[in-house]
Amino acid sequence: MIKAQDNRRDICLIKICLVGVLWALGESAIAQSTSTPAGTIVSAASTDKDSASIDSQLSFEDLKIEGARRSKYLTHQPDPSVDTVPEPQLAAFRNEVRPILQKACVQCHGADTQEGNIRIDTLNPDLVHGADVSWWLEIVSVVSNGEMPPADADELSDADRAKVIDWLTSEIQMASTVRRAEQGHSSFRRLTRYEYNYALQDLLGLPYDFALDLPPESVSEDGFQNSSEMLHMSASQFATYRELSLKALKRATVIGPRPAQLHWGLSMQAASEKDFAKHQKDLLRITKENQGDPEKLKAATAEHNAQLMRRPNGTHYKNLATGEAIRASWSYPGAAYAWAPADRPSEIPVESAYVAIIPRRQRLTVELGDQIPEEGLLRVRVRACRTSAEDDLIPSLQLEFGWQASNDSQASVRISDQDLAIDAAPGHPQFYQWEVPLSEIYPRNSVRRISKMGDLPSPSEYIRLVNSSVSQGDIQIDFVEVVAPVFHQWPPESHTRIFFESATLASPSGDGGEPGDDSEPGDDGEPGDNSEPVDDRELKYARVILSRFMTRAWRRPVSDSEVDQKVALFSRLRPACDDFQDAMLEVLATVLSSPNFLYLVQANNDSGEAKGISAADGIHLAEAANQFELASRLSFFLWSSLPDDQLLQLAQTQRLNQPDELAGQVRRMLSDPRSERFSRNFVRQWLGMHLLDYLKVDRKVYPQFDPFLKDAMQQETIAFFDEVLHQNASVLDFIHADYAVVNERLAQHYGLTDVKGNHFRRVSLPSQNPRGGLLTQAGLLAMNSDGKDSHPLKRGIWLLERLLNDPPPPPPAAVPRIDLTDPEIALLTVKQRIERHRDQAACMSCHAKIDPWGIAFENYDAVGSWRTQIQGQPVDASSLLFNRQKLDGTDGLKRFLLEHRQDQFVRALVHKMTTYALGRPLTFADRSSVEQIAADLRRQGDGLATMIEFIVTSPLFQSNQRLHPDQHTDRR
Repeated sequence: MIKAQDNRRDICLIKICLVGVLWALGESAIAQSTSTPAGTIVSAASTDKDSASIDSQLSFEDLKIEGARRSKYLTHQPDPSVDTVPEPQLAAFRNEVRPILQKACVQCHGADTQEGNIRIDTLNPDLVHGADVSWWLEIVSVVSNGEMPPADADELSDADRAKVIDWLTSEIQMASTVRRAEQGHSSFRRLTRYEYNYALQDLLGLPYDFALDLPPESVSEDGFQNSSEMLHMSASQFATYRELSLKALKRATVIGPRPAQLHWGLSMQAASEKDFAKHQKDLLRITKENQGDPEKLKAATAEHNAQLMRRPNGTHYKNLATGEAIRASWSYPGAAYAWAPADRPSEIPVESAYVAIIPRRQRLTVELGDQIPEEGLLRVRVRACRTSAEDDLIPSLQLEFGWQASNDSQASVRISDQDLAIDAAPGHPQFYQWEVPLSEIYPRNSVRRISKMGDLPSPSEYIRLVNSSVSQGDIQIDFVEVVAPVFHQWPPESHTRIFFESATLASPSGDGGEPGDDSEPGDDGEPGDNSEPVDDRELKYARVILSRFMTRAWRRPVSDSEVDQKVALFSRLRPACDDFQDAMLEVLATVLSSPNFLYLVQANNDSGEAKGISAADGIHLAEAANQFELASRLSFFLWSSLPDDQLLQLAQTQRLNQPDELAGQVRRMLSDPRSERFSRNFVRQWLGMHLLDYLKVDRKVYPQFDPFLKDAMQQETIAFFDEVLHQNASVLDFIHADYAVVNERLAQHYGLTDVKGNHFRRVSLPSQNPRGGLLTQAGLLAMNSDGKDSHPLKRGIWLLERLLNDPPPPPPAAVPRIDLTDPEIALLTVKQRIERHRDQAACMSCHAKIDPWGIAFENYDAVGSWRTQIQGQPVDASSLLFNRQKLDGTDGLKRFLLEHRQDQFVRALVHKMTTYALGRPLTFADRSSVEQIAADLRRQGDGLATMIEFIVTSPLFQSNQRLHPDQHTDRR
């Protein structure tokens, strides 16, 4: 069997070498799908003419409307309802289609000549049972996109074109439907690293990183980490998961009395005493040095005192009553600035005239010594206000934690999840607060409580208050309070989730006894000393705990025999453990290391045919997904975690798969804060944003590129996606939008004014601003550069792979490299170098498909800044596609996509999101379902949230299918 992925290089040649009928059909397909109502045939010449006129007259928003109006999906019809399996229309092929192909194609793709390594005359026209589906799919892609040269090919009559197109489109749709019914595909897989972490967080009620010790995930060919083809597990990994599970449970539970708290209370009057004392000491020195010269003494004293009335550079202390100010000093060696904790809360002082002033991008260090605990919360409160009376100048405050290993090295990390906007007006300070889990602060000082305070290396640790504002001015602080460890209740809520109080422990017991052959991995722990019987009350309590915990962890009701199995394990372990809690944690660790928790499993218990899915739809699907499995599939799709009680209740009552209920749950889940996980994980995987994490920019070339800008770049794309999602805006906004979602640092990078503050918000774009949509976002442009200049090849490949789902083939084995040491080449622009490289025969075939897309981005440099010149020459961002369509910069690229490729982009996004939703690569058998979702979406206005509803309510998402070994992976 020929597979698409094994022939990508040959397919690239096909796209260049197919002549005659394919070029003519391609132009006809574009005419049908983009220039006229569906079903109308227009010549290529008239199509180009119409395109040019539309391009020059319509705005981007008008192009969206016009392109959607001409979508081929508006006339898409689902397969007719039949009770029998449809058969391929081979007679129609023999009588009507093959003669056309024989006449137009076989001369170049027949027995004597096989351009592109393909013989048209030997392709199997049976798409249901034949092995040439991949070739037909590539031909459809080329035809639909109009990528076929040469322009001098013999034309066919409109009737002949229509016959071939109609037959091929119909057969692909029918064959996909049949293969879906007969074969199916399993998405049985283990949880990803991030899903495992979120699941434990939600199960235990703690915001900790439980997956820190797990290795990173591999990425599938589609770019996703949650693909079933990648998520396997070895026996050693099972052991690792058990260790992690036990560690997580111990962090969630406590033993003994509530730990005593330590309190630090620091007024800025006390903090400033050392620095103001230095001033007085210097004044005494000046007096002593000049005591014999009264005039000189007077002048020196006046100058020294005048310094107190000047604003120092950096963070400083100020006496508001006198106006005196002095720069804040801090030194780590000797722990001279460390503040000792008290065992009771310090009295909050009245507002003081002494304050600390932190200018933007500056920080105030508060050293706390070596007594900061390991567990619980670190609470930091500051009494602060802004210094500017202008209401739109709201500065932001971050919290860092650190220590110094030596005089020239330090470990300082940000520990606040988000900045605090200091909006209190001048003269009216308010308290602002963070609470940070101490166990999540990393790294910690390795010699704390080992070395003595003041020794070398010092065990002391500190916090830093950072004014993270771009331009909003100063932050004024007069009091800082630190408390640790903080527990809002004792025992903590995470403990009582497991060891809850139960008035009645006499729950009905099962058969009991030892676990049988179906015991879970990890159940064969060392038996205890069974000579001592386990207390009956403990057994009853253990059963109640296990029943409740297992139901939540395994995301379904558990049977009596499953609980019996774990109770039996508890009985074996209890005599060897110090107490009841210790034994229970060991048993619960086996629950969390079971495949029932670690895997998205397909249930074996009762299931029926999903509502709305039947042979009457022309689709004879396998059994409908078990409703609890459906609940898990839905929650891991939209929350990357466990289903909540409402989803499980709907599954329990067999109502979850009702279309209205399912759609309502999608809307509820997307409005939940946990949906931010979906935005983050899907966007980063869909667009390959890990590249931005590892981006190294040449700071000599781009001194303006700082950590604040990189952080904003990483957040922008996710914030933009989230805005489109929650507004249910059109997915075409990803191609172009008349707004951006930015914070002040990114707005500064984009040349946008009147954007203040570090929070992201929607901002309307001026009509001439070269931003809008994904294509012009700085982070996506920067990650597809080399850190010094743009990289058209990377940007073109990224566009084809991620946005159009049309990846180019890998390069040939012996690709000649560009010699950058050649002085002549060094003087060329990037576009000129690529054009020279493309002129070489070994490179032409693939670069002709990639380069035009990437060159359109040449107005953006390596960090995504807009430019009009390169090396003193005007930027040339124009290029020609296969069909001779001109792309003139990103403006022309957007126009071309909105006019000619709307359907391709929408279908590509449906394909990508469905792949992520199912956790497996899509196959040819899934093609008809993807087409139907895309058609439904186009008819309903292309809303992103609507797309998710259509995916979740589709038979594809709800069906429980098994993989057939001969299925093709569908890359389109």
